[in-house]
Amino acid sequence: MKFLFPILGGCIAFAPWVSAQVSVDLALDQDQFLPGESLMVGVRITNFSGQTLHLGKDNDWLHIMLEGRDNYVVPTTTELPVRGEFDVESSKIVTRRVDVAPCFALARPGRYTLRATVKLKDWDKELISKPKSFDVIAGTTLWEQDVGVSDPAASNRPPEVRKYALQQAIHLKRMKLYVRVTDQAGSRVFRVFPIGPLISFSSPEHQIDKSSNLHVLYQTGAKSFNYSVINPDGNLLIRQTYEYTDTRPTLRIDREGRIYMGGGNRRNTSDDIPPPLDAANNDAISPKP
Repeated sequence: MKFLFPILGGCIAFAPWVSAQVSVDLALDQDQFLPGESLMVGVRITNFSGQTLHLGKDNDWLHIMLEGRDNYVVPTTTELPVRGEFDVESSKIVTRRVDVAPCFALARPGRYTLRATVKLKDWDKELISKPKSFDVIAGTTLWEQDVGVSDPAASNRPPEVRKYALQQAIHLKRMKLYVRVTDQAGSRVFRVFPIGPLISFSSPEHQIDKSSNLHVLYQTGAKSFNYSVINPDGNLLIRQTYEYTDTRPTLRIDREGRIYMGGGNRRNTSDDIPPPLDAANNDAISPKP
């Protein structure tokens, strides 16, 4: 990726004029991330110039610089996914969100700073955002397992191997449980994301089904449990909430090797994946095999 910061010296004369009428700011959904976790950056462009800004005609309108401690510039691995034209009308604010995690070699824990440059090609000017800082933290691995992923179209070759890992990390003084999906060596990250909050004494249950999907059940409160199913691409297929009643929720396996929830009662919530058929009914029971 080409960075424009070294050539900004010639732009100092017009920078105050531009910043008074058009500005760019960065926003993050959180300030702590695990290595490989999606790092969505909101690039907010505010326009009070009296003219419509036309952006995205090429892939050169946005540049991101990522720095670590001691002015360490994080190397890029691929171009930013910022294709597509859009306009910012006068007196309007437009935000474009981009996941920068796959674009940088961001593996080392530490403190990092983001800066963005937005190129106004029609005006031959550039805007620089204020810096935005965040931390990359190291999670504690609770469990990991290699699994084969078969391709029916390539039955004459050995299956591809993926690695599931459950990790815990403290974010804003709260423990969270994360799922990490990589290749066998751990060098290619398919996805890292938090399943949800984790109480300190919870010991997550985990099972792999015949389709190489990961089933996870863990305690999130005094009587509440999270049940999630993740596929080998790192997609969250199922998220459900169960309550401890006369029996404790647990993962079970039937005679055909299918994994299902046993014990406890399911409680429908707005966070369910897929959404419940009747969100008003909170008396759904555990599914039977």
